[in-house]
Amino acid sequence: MKPVGPIPSGYETLDGELTIGGRTASALVEEAGGTPLFVYSGALLSRRVADLRAALPGRIGINYAVKANPMPAVVTHMAPLVDGFDIASSGELAILEKVGIDPARISFAGPGKREDELEAAIAAGVTLNCESAGEAARSLAIGERIGKRPRIAIRVNPSFELRGSGMKMGGGAKQFGVDADKVPALAREVIGQGAEWRGLHIFTGSQALSAEAIVETQGNVLNLAAHLTDEIGHGLPKLNMGGGFGIPYFPGDEPLDLAEVGRALGERVADLPKALAGTELCLELGRYLAGEAGVYLCRVVDRKQSHGTTYLVTDGGLHHQLAASGNFGTVVRRNYPSAIATRYDEEPAEEVNIVGCLCTPLDRLADQAMLPRADVGDIVAVFCAGAYGATASPSAFLGHGLAREILV
Repeated sequence: MKPVGPIPSGYETLDGELTIGGRTASALVEEAGGTPLFVYSGALLSRRVADLRAALPGRIGINYAVKANPMPAVVTHMAPLVDGFDIASSGELAILEKVGIDPARISFAGPGKREDELEAAIAAGVTLNCESAGEAARSLAIGERIGKRPRIAIRVNPSFELRGSGMKMGGGAKQFGVDADKVPALAREVIGQGAEWRGLHIFTGSQALSAEAIVETQGNVLNLAAHLTDEIGHGLPKLNMGGGFGIPYFPGDEPLDLAEVGRALGERVADLPKALAGTELCLELGRYLAGEAGVYLCRVVDRKQSHGTTYLVTDGGLHHQLAASGNFGTVVRRNYPSAIATRYDEEPAEEVNIVGCLCTPLDRLADQAMLPRADVGDIVAVFCAGAYGATASPSAFLGHGLAREILV
C-alpha cells in the first residue's frame, strides 16, 4: 500500500460528497458540462494571499507567477489581491492584456524571448527581466526602432542556490540570468543607453518546504542585491527576490512554516543594507498561491481486476495532470493527495490503482492507494491541482481534448 498525500485544508463534506466553494463535486461537474474538470476555489486563493499579507513584513510585495495557472478567471481574481504579475511568454502577456491588467504591473522573465515578444512587451510598457547581454542589446535596439524607451531589469544568476528546492534555478552554470559578476557592467551599459532601469530579479529555486532554507536564501539575495547596487553605482528601483515557497504534496511533507519565514524576513527588512533603503521589494509566488486551491475531477468509467489488482479507469489522466502521474520532474513516483469525491466521508475499504484513459503505462493517478470502494460513475478528486496542471500537461496527446476549468 502507498499512502495518498495530505489533503489541503479548506475542503468540506456535504451529503457525503467533497465540496469546493460550498458546492458538491457532482454539482460542479454537472454545471461545467462533464469531466475531466479542474475546479479552483476563489476563497482559498484569497485566503492564501491574506495569510501571506499577515505573515510578511509590509515592505515586501507579492507578485503572482502566471505560469502556475494562467486561467483568465484566476488571473482576474488575483488582480486586486497581489501587487504584480510575472509572465514567461507573449501568450501570458496576451491573457493579462485581455483581462485588463496594467502593463506597469507586469514583468517578463525567461530565456529565449523572441524578437516579436520583446517588441510586444516594450510597446506595452512591460518590464523585461533580461537574461543575457544579447537580450538586453536586442531590447535596446527594438526600443530605438519603435521609439519606445524599454523598461529593463536584469535577472541575476547567483553563485548560491535554494537548499532543498524541487527545481534549482540559480547557482553554477544555468540558462537563466546573467552571472552575478557580469551584472554591474551590463547594468551600467543598459542605463547608459537610455533604458528605464527597473532593477534586479534573483530567483534561485522552487518548491522548498524548509523555512530555514528560504530565509537563508532570501538573506543571501538581499546581500547580493546590495553589493551589485553598490557596484552599479545607481539606485535600485525594484528587487524581485524570487520565491521558492513550496506546498506539501506527499505523505510526510510538512507545510512551510510561514510564520517563521515572515518573522525572519521582518528582521532582515528592518536591517536592510543602505543600498536598498529606497528599493521596492517583492516575492514571486505561483504554486504557493494557487496550488492548494485547485482540484482535478475525473470520472470512473471502468472497474477491472488484473492478477488480483483492482484498477479504477478514469476519463482523465496525465494529459491533464502530468505532475500527479509522476512524470514532471520527480525521480520516485508518489501519490498526490487523492480521494473518491462522491464518497468523501466513507472509510477506506480497498487498495486500488487509479489510472487514466491513455494507452501508456505512465498514465497513473494513484498507485496502491487505500480508498473507499468506488464504482463506475464515481468521481475521483486529485488535490493540489491549482498550479502546473492544465497548461503544464500534454493535453493534445492522443487527442482526448482539453479538461474543463472553472473558478468557484
